[in-house]
This record gives sequence, structure tokens and C-alpha cells, in this order.
Amino acid sequence: MYKRVGSELNQYHSHPALRDQHTIQKIKMKFLIVFVALFALTAAGSFSKEAQIERQFSDVGPEGFSYDFSTTDGVAAQAAGLLKNAGTKDEALAVKGSFSFVADDGQTYTVNYVADENGYQPQGAHLPVAPVA
Repeated sequence: MYKRVGSELNQYHSHPALRDQHTIQKIKMKFLIVFVALFALTAAGSFSKEAQIERQFSDVGPEGFSYDFSTTDGVAAQAAGLLKNAGTKDEALAVKGSFSFVADDGQTYTVNYVADENGYQPQGAHLPVAPVA
């Protein structure tokens, strides 16, 4: 059924059903990118109407992405993601990033996180830590 051209990757892209699954995975990855960005914005609370973008960068490719931005009101976020094990049943998006914001109490809070096949794993000085069993 497959035309042998030397690698499993070529077999993966030659079968229409698998190619459609790859397209679905790309859509899922882009959805996750938007979700993570929106999460960072939501976690930052309310924004000042006068906030200006100080820095903004983004790069989105078929198997990875990165972005970095900051605003004059103290909001900043950066993340990078890579599609691991592309084309296999173990395909997963691995994202590492952080976001920070100035809360109503005037303090800047920062969350560093990893989001991968093991779930979303945030860390921050202000976040509770589960007790070690």
C-alpha cells in the first residue's frame, strides 16, 4: 500500500489518511499556541488602556513556534514549542515559557511553565506547591 522511498517520514506523508492526521495535529498545535497566549493575557488581569507594546516577536512553523512580547504596563510573555515525535502515535507538542504581570497589589508575578505530554506544569514564587508524598 505504501510506496517505499527510503524513510518512514516519506511513507507518512504519502498516505492520505495519515496526511490528514498530520494536518489535524498542525491545527491542534496552532490552537494550543493561541490558547497559551490567551492564558497569559487572562492571567495578566486587566490591562491599562494606555499600555503600549514594547517588544513583539513571533515565529510559527509547521513543527514549532516561538513568541516574545512585553508591554509598558509590565505584562510580558515568551514561549517556544516544538512538535515531538511528529507523525507517530506519540506525537506531542512540548512548550516551555513564562509570563509576568503586575497585579493589583503592585507586585510583579512571574509564572514559568512547561506544557507537554505530561500536562501543564506551572511554577512561580506565588503559586502553592503540592506536598511531597
